[in-house]
Amino acid sequence: MSRFSLLAGFLALGLAVGCKAQSPRSSPPSSAVDPALERRIELQIRSQFDLEPDIAITLGTRQPSQFSGYDTLPVTLSRGKQTQVLDMLISSDNKTLARLTKMDLTKEPGSSIDITGRPIRGNPNAKVTIINFDDLECPYCARMHAELFPATQNHYGNLIRFIYKDSPLTDMHPWAMHASVDANCLAAQSGTVYWSFVDYVHGHTQEISGDNREPATSFAALDRIARQEATLGKLDEGALNICISKQDETQIKASTKEADALGLEGTPMLFINGEKVSGAVPQDELWAAIDRALKAEGEQPPPPPPTGATSSVPGSVKPTGAPGAAGTPNAAPASGQPAAGSAPAGKPN
Repeated sequence: MSRFSLLAGFLALGLAVGCKAQSPRSSPPSSAVDPALERRIELQIRSQFDLEPDIAITLGTRQPSQFSGYDTLPVTLSRGKQTQVLDMLISSDNKTLARLTKMDLTKEPGSSIDITGRPIRGNPNAKVTIINFDDLECPYCARMHAELFPATQNHYGNLIRFIYKDSPLTDMHPWAMHASVDANCLAAQSGTVYWSFVDYVHGHTQEISGDNREPATSFAALDRIARQEATLGKLDEGALNICISKQDETQIKASTKEADALGLEGTPMLFINGEKVSGAVPQDELWAAIDRALKAEGEQPPPPPPTGATSSVPGSVKPTGAPGAAGTPNAAPASGQPAAGSAPAGKPN
């Protein structure tokens, strides 16, 4: 999808993205561009960014910019009452039009994600952290989870650690929030049992959804599975029952708010030492991102497996709300690796 096809989509959706942070503007200023140049600019914008025909373009008044040889040219896109203003750059000789995207190099993408107290799988002291915003009902999340455990964990061993954050898409997944609450009730007592629960849920979504797909049936199944895992892990079942009954969504909603601030549009969404990886990507793409993170930390990635030994994960960046994926094996931690623990206070490395 081109950049302006996406922008046109924002207009169609009521400017849900991007315009929230903009201050209200009055009607567009009158154009200070001669008609012939104005037409060339409009044609270039429509052609380059594939704007839909009913989107109107209005040019504002040129102003000096901070870049030598260029002026700032406000361009207003509108459809009915919906508008979005872009600050373009136009060269002094009127031969070049550009759009600048500023990037703050003092902040790393994903560096603000709060992982305090989150269960860890892998080496707690690893230099590379894989943070996954996960929806326990999402079929693509289940596929990504199956790719991470055990294949990716086995391949990288103690070089990496995994941390999951909650991002249940409640508008399409009716039991995802309940699953996150139950998972966090277990995490409050044991990181190891938390991961066992997540493994089971991602591997048995059809069992949880049931044939009638009634939320109450799914909730009961989730509570049963959580209690079974608690029994196996010798947890305080009384405390667990109180937590499950309360169904406090505060922690999950805080995590979802973080995901929204990071621009998450679907699940799964991974941050590998700050590098964003969207969707259930093929294994080679996932491992390439991990290798880059390891090299940046001065670590040597393990050699690739023999040709034909890798697998790819089918899927889409965005969930479709389809029924849960077919059950995948209940993943176990790789031999000799720490299975889970509690994350230290602070942010990922």
